Amino acid sequence: MKPLYLIGGTMGVGKTTVCQELKKKLPRAVFLDGDWCWDADPFQVTEETKIMVLENICFLLNQFLRCSAYENVIFCWVMHEQSIIDSITDKLNLSGCRVNPISLICSEETLRMRLQKDIDAGIRNPDIIDRSIARIPLYQKLNTAKISTDNKTVSEIAEEICVIMK
Repeated sequence: MKPLYLIGGTMGVGKTTVCQELKKKLPRAVFLDGDWCWDADPFQVTEETKIMVLENICFLLNQFLRCSAYENVIFCWVMHEQSIIDSITDKLNLSGCRVNPISLICSEETLRMRLQKDIDAGIRNPDIIDRSIARIPLYQKLNTAKISTDNKTVSEIAEEICVIMK
């Protein structure tokens, strides 16, 4: 069974960084960040762009799942509603695949600190803090394994994912 890691979490929780590390720890792994399928300027959220990005994500994930060169497929995105996860998995050919849905979570304090660091570095806009914090409670409602990123190194978090998903 080819593992598919669906890793969600609010903005700033560390999804991309953790997934890059996880890619190194897992054999023959490929990683897709959902944000790469929607990197536009200006960034526009419309019904048309939402449909487009989901089609892009599902196309690429299906290609990775089908490709024999890859043993592990890793995907991350802000997936704060079960319907987002379901809309992706419903469009995937999951035969011979084991889906591992995971939510990375952290405390409000940790999230504020990480996001402020990004704001100070000019990577994010200040409005990200309130939007991201508002989504924290939504992850508890999801049918996912929850992994806290508080007070852990990126390597420790990636290792925890490897251990609980075996």
